Amino acid sequence: MRKSMKKRIFLTLFAGLSASGTIMLCSMGNTNRVRRIEAKVAEAETEPVKPMFHVEEYCGRVAVFSSGRSEPFRYIDADIGLMPEYDRECLRRGIDFMTEDDLRSYIADITS
Repeated sequence: MRKSMKKRIFLTLFAGLSASGTIMLCSMGNTNRVRRIEAKVAEAETEPVKPMFHVEEYCGRVAVFSSGRSEPFRYIDADIGLMPEYDRECLRRGIDFMTEDDLRSYIADITS
């Protein structure tokens, strides 16, 4: 009877330690995963997002520049003199677009 009691105690302790070890290993793995995700997010936040297109007044015309280029790849037929002052000022400063769809939408707005 005494041997049976010792065996039960041993098995209970072993099961508890096994469960604790499993929980500890899982939480350590989760902690590492969270740290990796946080590092990726921090890295992404520090990288500046560069626009794909830049539109500005260039030699009296509305010109579209591709990212990083100093010469326009396209001119837009829009009369700058007929635009509201706010739009002309925005063109003097330059307007950045992240997608081609945004650029198309802007071109449609100023040419219609």
